[in-house]
Amino acid sequence: MKLVNIGFGNMVSASRMVAIVSPESAPIKRIIQDAKERGTLIDATHGRRTRAVIITDSDHIILTYLQSETVANRITEDEEVLDEEEEDE
Repeated sequence: MKLVNIGFGNMVSASRMVAIVSPESAPIKRIIQDAKERGTLIDATHGRRTRAVIITDSDHIILTYLQSETVANRITEDEEVLDEEEEDE
């Protein structure tokens, strides 16, 4: 299981992520509100402005202060490191 740091030491399983989206659009705002009402919202912003919303395959919605590109880069950087380690063996 590969974990991705989403800020402040919080980690999310990369294999469970379905999408990383911007919180600006009305449909995403509705998804966030629905998750809050269902109790499936995880706020990992530590009081900062939400810059990305992570949607998981278990219908959990995770808010992070990192931008979408930053989270995506952290996923791909980890994969590149693993690929290089496998080549060295």
